[in-house]
Amino acid sequence: MPNLEPDYDHLLRSNLERVFNERNEAERMAAIAELFVAEPVMFESTNIVRGRAEISRVAGQLLEQFGSDFAFVPTGKAVGHHGLAHLPWKAGPESGPAAVTGADAAEIVDGRIARLWVLLNAPA
Repeated sequence: MPNLEPDYDHLLRSNLERVFNERNEAERMAAIAELFVAEPVMFESTNIVRGRAEISRVAGQLLEQFGSDFAFVPTGKAVGHHGLAHLPWKAGPESGPAAVTGADAAEIVDGRIARLWVLLNAPA
């Protein structure tokens, strides 16, 4: 029986690298068009973000807010099955300690992210 599961690790790592670490808006929007369904929803602890353009706007604001050396880095391999995936990450300046850690949990529909939950760990 063939494996019908998408490559969860590739999909969620691509989201971090090509969306949330991408400072060029046109490239970020192209990645979102490839990685997300037409009408995605992203859940943050204090906000619900609807649509590809809004996800791009939020990602761009984060990068602008935290500076040019800020990056999201996976800290493990994404795991998933039956349309649900999870990827742990850390974020902060490339040359310094992590400013925040957390994980992305995503509902995957037809190989694309339909809903994304950004889960932040409590500060240490």
